[in-house]
Amino acid sequence: MRGNPVLVEVERSGFVESRHRGAAIGLAADGSAAVRAGTPEEPIFPRSANKPMQAVAMLRSGLDLDGELLALAAGSHSGEDFHVAGAEKILAGVGLGAADLRCPEQWPIDLEVARTAGGPSRLRMNCSGKHAAMLATCAVSGWPTASYLDPSHPLQRAVRATVESLSGERPVAVGVDGCGAPLFAISTSAVARAFRALVLAEPGTPERRVADAMRAHPRWTSGTRREERRLMDAVPGLLVKCGAEGVDAFAHADGRAGAVKIDDGAMRARTPVTTALLRALRIDTAPDVDAAALDELATVPLHGGDAVVGTIRPAPDVFTP
Repeated sequence: MRGNPVLVEVERSGFVESRHRGAAIGLAADGSAAVRAGTPEEPIFPRSANKPMQAVAMLRSGLDLDGELLALAAGSHSGEDFHVAGAEKILAGVGLGAADLRCPEQWPIDLEVARTAGGPSRLRMNCSGKHAAMLATCAVSGWPTASYLDPSHPLQRAVRATVESLSGERPVAVGVDGCGAPLFAISTSAVARAFRALVLAEPGTPERRVADAMRAHPRWTSGTRREERRLMDAVPGLLVKCGAEGVDAFAHADGRAGAVKIDDGAMRARTPVTTALLRALRIDTAPDVDAAALDELATVPLHGGDAVVGTIRPAPDVFTP
């Protein structure tokens, strides 16, 4: 990653005070590489960008979820009350409860929610929808629930096989995600291929069910005020999922797709790069795209006192061939 280019500049008062390097790949509708920056072939931990693939594995293993609850299972929620109620509903459907979750207690991601949440909890943790769905998958499949996070557990073996089949790569490393679940290292390019496979799958397949649920219910995959929700609202047919440490992945209904990894893990750099990649792939030119919303997401304002004095923005000509 040492040779990766600057993807994002942080400009304050006319002075560039920080730079974020990284790798990115944009795939054309036919799956070929249309634009790229840096070394997207290098393996990364996709972090929560893995969640749609994990959800596919759960459906393949017998889980019966659709709509909002499937979107929650594939998402990283903000800990809002409806997210908590959804996770509880998934658990209750198989006779389990919050005490069965093995994700850690955390505060909600959404700061406004955190002020009134009453403290950290497993249900407020952003991965509780995924963990609830993992437990439900184990219950319907007759698998042990207490050890569902063990890499050798049948569920996690199914997840690994699904990651391999969707991405076209074998993981080069296995780690532990922040929520305690096994995490599989694949390349940035492989993540983009996996997301493309989700949106192009036949209707009714596990892959397409996950993609359709996430696109239909973006506030369940992230939250009321999150950037991923705003991106999917701005670009009809777009599937977006972020991951910790500066990962973003997306796919459009026509097969154009992309993924981003920021080298230093800065989450503030994700969305400006993703927006630039959408534009490089000309996804922003469709008549139903909210161009003004994309403009807002492309640059993040920096404040000095009560005034806006700079921006976090894509580096100039970042995706110029």
